[in-house]
Amino acid sequence: MQFINSWQRELPGFYTSLSPTPLAGGRLFYHNAPLASELELDEALFAGDGHGVWSGRALLPGMAPLAQVYSGHQFGVWAGQLGDGRGLLLGEQQLTNGRRVDWHLKGAGLTPYSRMGDGRAVIRSSVREFLASEALHHLGIPTTRALALAVGDEPVQRETRERGAMLMRIAESHLRFGHFEHFYYGGEQEKVRQLADYAIRHHWPQLQEEADRYLLWFTDVVQRTARLIALWQSVGFAHGVMNTDNMSILGLTLDYGPYGFLDDYQPDFICNHSDYQGRYSFENQPMIGLWNLNRLAHALSGLLTTEQLKQALAQYEPELMRVWGEKMRARLGLLTADASDNTILTGLLTLMTQERSDYTLTFRLLSETQQQEARSPLRDEFIDRDAFDRWYAQYRQRLLQEQVSDEARQAVMKAANPALVLRNYLAQQVIDDVEQGNTAALEKLHLALQQPFSDAAVSAELRQRPPEWGKTLEVSCSS
Repeated sequence: MQFINSWQRELPGFYTSLSPTPLAGGRLFYHNAPLASELELDEALFAGDGHGVWSGRALLPGMAPLAQVYSGHQFGVWAGQLGDGRGLLLGEQQLTNGRRVDWHLKGAGLTPYSRMGDGRAVIRSSVREFLASEALHHLGIPTTRALALAVGDEPVQRETRERGAMLMRIAESHLRFGHFEHFYYGGEQEKVRQLADYAIRHHWPQLQEEADRYLLWFTDVVQRTARLIALWQSVGFAHGVMNTDNMSILGLTLDYGPYGFLDDYQPDFICNHSDYQGRYSFENQPMIGLWNLNRLAHALSGLLTTEQLKQALAQYEPELMRVWGEKMRARLGLLTADASDNTILTGLLTLMTQERSDYTLTFRLLSETQQQEARSPLRDEFIDRDAFDRWYAQYRQRLLQEQVSDEARQAVMKAANPALVLRNYLAQQVIDDVEQGNTAALEKLHLALQQPFSDAAVSAELRQRPPEWGKTLEVSCSS
């Protein structure tokens, strides 16, 4: 196993070197075996209580841990210096296929950027991130990944006293919008350029020799961000804290806190109970994505002209609508494009909003549609049957236009409409089990999340609508 530490070597002044603070009583609790295999890791690292790297007691050869410094806008307000307050970049693993990934240990203890925090993570937040990152990955959405979960005996104070934990997070990069903002607002324009050159050199090497490389690079950042948010919207995922320091330059889902998947279809759904104004509601995510890109554009204003920045930003909405349109058309089983498609989708979403229909189950049940049948299996899910019948008649006529077999259409729909998403109540049940020292619920849900589109892999128990207590769970930034 080889670690190359390019951040440490090429970007002096962008971090503070320091070692993790071991977690008291820390021991490996669970690891992501499929990801470990992808990373070419020896299973001996996970034997027994596991290697000390999982709980901050030891490092692997070649690791050079550091805390990155960055800043950001939080809830629309400039927050100044932030940085890795409870996580450390341990090193960058070089795989035999040429791919490189960061190993980032969350809950690693105090750093110079901890501010008023304690530098720790708890079982609750660590389990939630483990499950969410795996859920999104297997739904086909770019994200960081979770490799290993360690638990300890150390008490950590949040809203209540909880037990400490550590999560090993894997990502192609942890480079954020906030990295660029930090040096721009600090008046260090040369470091903004240095960081952009680093990003291009390691993640966009094909652009290095291009005269307009900064424009091509920023345009791709804009489009990646648009695609990411379109994918979130298509599956009903709400991030909850889309601050600029939580935005990945590579278009990855980063920093899982008070996230939530839609249960009832509520466009104004707010998953973070700390978000009193609803800034980061589900329906606001596309707008916030563009707002954040504008903040990044401001930080890059020394590299690109105003016209170039506007040119790149203008790619956001078309790319977002293109990807969202493709995904939603597949969810409806429409294999070709037609001018009536938006009306059909809007009609269904309007009905779902009025009746608070379950977002995931509605589309999954729609996947059973037989176009020759005048009645849909979805009909009984709606109270206003007349309104549904009017919509279904229009929808069925559209299906018949395409002259595609039910078998072919249903295959497309079932590949686009998951049988399982990570509802908050499912995550909470796992958290309760882990806090009792059990792995059974975590293993079961993790296995199912790896095949979210499979009827065979997802038990009926995991597909159910949430119980009433599950719809009222409060999730905050400490989650």
